[in-house]
Amino acid sequence: MSTELAIQTTGLTKQFGCHLAVNNVDLEIASGEVYGLIGPNGAGKTTLIRMLAGAEAATTGEVYINGDRFSTDENHPVIKRQIGYLPDDFPVYEDLTVEDYLQYFARLYQLKEPRRSRRVLEVLDFVQLGHKRKSLIPSLSRGMKQRLSLARTIIHEPILLLLDEPVSGLDPIARQQFREMIKILQAAGMTILISSHVLSDLAELCSSVGVMELGFLVESTSLQNLYQKLSRNQIFISVLDKLDLLEVELKNCPLVRSWERVSDRSLKVEFTGEDAEAADLLRSMIEASIPISQFHTIQESLESIFLKLGHQQPS
Repeated sequence: MSTELAIQTTGLTKQFGCHLAVNNVDLEIASGEVYGLIGPNGAGKTTLIRMLAGAEAATTGEVYINGDRFSTDENHPVIKRQIGYLPDDFPVYEDLTVEDYLQYFARLYQLKEPRRSRRVLEVLDFVQLGHKRKSLIPSLSRGMKQRLSLARTIIHEPILLLLDEPVSGLDPIARQQFREMIKILQAAGMTILISSHVLSDLAELCSSVGVMELGFLVESTSLQNLYQKLSRNQIFISVLDKLDLLEVELKNCPLVRSWERVSDRSLKVEFTGEDAEAADLLRSMIEASIPISQFHTIQESLESIFLKLGHQQPS
């Protein structure tokens, strides 16, 4: 297997009784990528991540981590040290202080002194919890507990992070803090697989995405390719007045598929042309003496694109 791939699976399948949670998934994630995994509840995302982390045995199929075969029926200490796994419930031990919690996991990963204590202080500083090192975990906010869980996940300096719904339940400020930390880790060379229902976060973070539906990986591609394949070209137009005249002008343009009124002076237009044709459309409006105050293209959201894929099923 190519060592340029941080993750590769072939025919990966997990069956619980009669239920196929993950169905014949072939996944490739390049080293250094931030890969977003999206899909509805029950699509198989968590089960797939657990198999990649070695926490769940596959029914059939194979997993390769940085080119090495990885299975739960064998001991893989070298591979396991390369992986940091943050499950969706981010368990913490509430009878410990923040520092003791990280010391405990550092010992589990067999970090020796003085490196162990130095590493604890490094990750506390990274997740901005240095001032809470002597605090008991129950005193932390949800966002702080999630940052502490991330600190535990990276305490042993893994090169692959598997993050399952890491921003679930966090407020916008806490989500922004978490996004910034993910960006720093990616810039440091980590490969990161992250599942989330907050698609705006994934659109900001990810270079590639995978879409799961009913256990199948129905799409796996770069974010740029996904936008090119499925996004509609939209134009936002505002006028000072003469909105009815604007709509007449749009009816006369064959490249305008449809539009909707955003306000009494604004429209969002679905446009099938390219930039040059959009410029021609703007010119025609100006020549028709329509007082344009705003005219700009809109990037369709990842959420909107996901909804198009939501009911697709593999043939």
